[in-house]
Amino acid sequence: MDLGPGRRSAPPRFVLRGVSEKNREGKRTARERLAVEREKQKSAEKRRRGLIVGASVVGVLGLAAVIGVVAANADKEDRSDAAGPVVAPSGALGKDGTAIPVGKQDAKATLTVWEDFRCPACKVFEQEYSPTIHELTEAGQLKVEYHLVTLIDGGMGGTGSRNAANAAACAQDAGHFADYHDVLFRNQPMESDDAFADNGKLIELAGKVDGLDTPAFRSCVEDGKHNGWVAKSHEAFMKGGFNGTPTVLFDGRNIYQDRSMTPEKFKQMVQQADKG
Repeated sequence: MDLGPGRRSAPPRFVLRGVSEKNREGKRTARERLAVEREKQKSAEKRRRGLIVGASVVGVLGLAAVIGVVAANADKEDRSDAAGPVVAPSGALGKDGTAIPVGKQDAKATLTVWEDFRCPACKVFEQEYSPTIHELTEAGQLKVEYHLVTLIDGGMGGTGSRNAANAAACAQDAGHFADYHDVLFRNQPMESDDAFADNGKLIELAGKVDGLDTPAFRSCVEDGKHNGWVAKSHEAFMKGGFNGTPTVLFDGRNIYQDRSMTPEKFKQMVQQADKG
């Protein structure tokens, strides 16, 4: 409509309402998308803690498969002869005498753990589960059998896995395996850093365990007293057909097949077994 010189008609109201409605709709859609995204993040966070160990293991399984082949070849080539005599640590159990026991042996539930002290996924497992494992072993409800392997040495080179395993066996001789085992994982170097090949470093870490750093322990570490036993333990791991470390068996069942496994769920399983 022409309202005369210098005057223009206002835009039709329905046009303004249309723009306003579109703006409101756009804002509402944006808010809805944000709300959905927040819910997704909350759900992801709830799942994260339960799956962190399993996810970490899955991340290394492909590498572990390759490492296993390399390690197997290394075993055939030079490990059996170069490791020296097989001297099992005090109290070693199992079919091949390769298991270091922790906890009361009359406990009804058994956890079998195959670990490599250079293995990052093993450290993740220990961070997540060791408080629960300690609680259950101290309560007499669980016994743990630790088997030490040298998978990372075989795949990346070096001797840190073997030397750390030997030192842990020396700690078992001194009655301090569990504490030293935890110290090694808390102070684990990067996977590519073969720091545990240095016996001086392993002896230094023994200072973190009361009563462990003794002349007998130092001699055991420096002489590689249990190197042959470590090689035998690794050989048993390879013959067992396991896919990688950590391999964690609860009463013979690989609990890593259950991606929903959590420390709390594991605790309930152990307590149920304890009740018979």
